Amino acid sequence: MNQSSATILVIDGDEISQKYISALLRKEGYQALAASAGLEGLISAWRDRPDVVIFDPALPDITSLEFLTRLRKDRRTATLPCVALSGQENLQEVSKLMAAGCNEYLVKSSETVPLLLQTLTRLLGKEDYAPMRRGKLFAFLSAKGGTGTSSLCANLAMCIGSSKPDKQVAVVDLVLPLGSLANIVGYTENINIVTVAMQRSDTIPPTYFKEKLPLIPGWYFRLLAGSPDPDTAMHLPGDRVVAILQMMSTVYDYIFVDLGRSLSRISLPIIQRADLLVLILGADLATSMLTRTVWEYLKTLGVDAKKVFAIQNRSVGLEGPTKPEVEQMIGLPVRLTIPYMGGTFTFSNNRHEPIVANYSKDAVGLALQEAASQMVALVEKQAK
Repeated sequence: MNQSSATILVIDGDEISQKYISALLRKEGYQALAASAGLEGLISAWRDRPDVVIFDPALPDITSLEFLTRLRKDRRTATLPCVALSGQENLQEVSKLMAAGCNEYLVKSSETVPLLLQTLTRLLGKEDYAPMRRGKLFAFLSAKGGTGTSSLCANLAMCIGSSKPDKQVAVVDLVLPLGSLANIVGYTENINIVTVAMQRSDTIPPTYFKEKLPLIPGWYFRLLAGSPDPDTAMHLPGDRVVAILQMMSTVYDYIFVDLGRSLSRISLPIIQRADLLVLILGADLATSMLTRTVWEYLKTLGVDAKKVFAIQNRSVGLEGPTKPEVEQMIGLPVRLTIPYMGGTFTFSNNRHEPIVANYSKDAVGLALQEAASQMVALVEKQAK
């Protein structure tokens, strides 16, 4: 079906948003219908038989779940492709809508435009309306600084990239206000999360991230570096970060996001949408106690314990509670312990070299490779 013959129904209670999306569609050659409420949209869908429905889940009259249920129960619209275009990302809402028959869930932003157009092209071109390819997202978080979160993020990404040459791996540094991954891997160029987020959306389609992000020699991944200094970080438009990750997920198989110890309006949506939250603990008691507090909070946001991969990093110190004591304290299983490395951990970072490159057969190298293998197995199992 070509664009000129395709009709798109836009259901949005926000008149400005509705008109903007409709005008965008017409500019791209589509025919656009509009409705301001769920019931009005259902009537239009049944009567006008559009080819795709785009709807904002925040309907003014009925719930988004009721809207989808009624749409799917009617034979006229049972297979009609639907795209949720929401003003905010809510993990529980995403799960409910996708289970109810929604084909795609996108978050409104200027960066979403190329994703939306790509989605429409795909839905109109395939009879089965298969969901868009999405790479797996690994979010790295610690409750306390100094636990080696950034180094483990880079080294585990390297292990996966080197062991799976057929997969595309990217690492994103969202440690604020000062990124840390560039120093670890030896990156000195100017492309970073702030410079990318501040570009006009029409200059950064999904392919930008595959073509422009540097492939770090010896690390087997492409890097979107963090802010080079605190002043630059002040200019980061946080509302664009999720959209950037959405675009990257269409061209990368695995995306690693280093959040450091950040719990903020930028990091929380990423934690909620992550396929695996990698929670890094140090060897000290204070980190375990803070981790328990963080985990109790994340549970209130709907984060599933099955998607948490806790790692105790003893490479930076030997003192502190044992693995069973940590597990009892935080209420989560510790999937792996990184053994003590003495000064080797810092030595590798200072040389900008992956730990596995020099210590692949040592206990720490084997532990990193085992952790990487387990992480991939977990996210791939979830997808089945």
